[in-house]
Amino acid sequence: MEHILFIQTGSGIDVHGQDITKASVRAVEDAIYANSMPGIEKSLPDGKLENMQVNIRLAVPLDRERLAVDQIRDSIPYGSVTVDVTDGGMATSSGIMLDDKHDENDLMYIVNAAVEVGY
Repeated sequence: MEHILFIQTGSGIDVHGQDITKASVRAVEDAIYANSMPGIEKSLPDGKLENMQVNIRLAVPLDRERLAVDQIRDSIPYGSVTVDVTDGGMATSSGIMLDDKHDENDLMYIVNAAVEVGY
């Protein structure tokens, strides 16, 4: 991305179920859903949303191989989306293991996200 117009950060948690994708999508949603970019089209080449580039940077604690990148990409409604994943976030005890939540253990996953928008 040559021109970054907007960066927002967020965090997401999956308390039960150990679903790193769910925690990642929640982190992206936390970063973008309290924001509005009413002038974005005027800032993009040809004034078109399809020319927007979005780069999602995720810091995940565990289970990177179980991360469904397509689901994360699909959480962004416009533009071309890339996803970069690095070690980070946190895995910590939720204090309880719940069979009805399909827990494999008592861990909850916390993911951090940075969402960059530009062209």
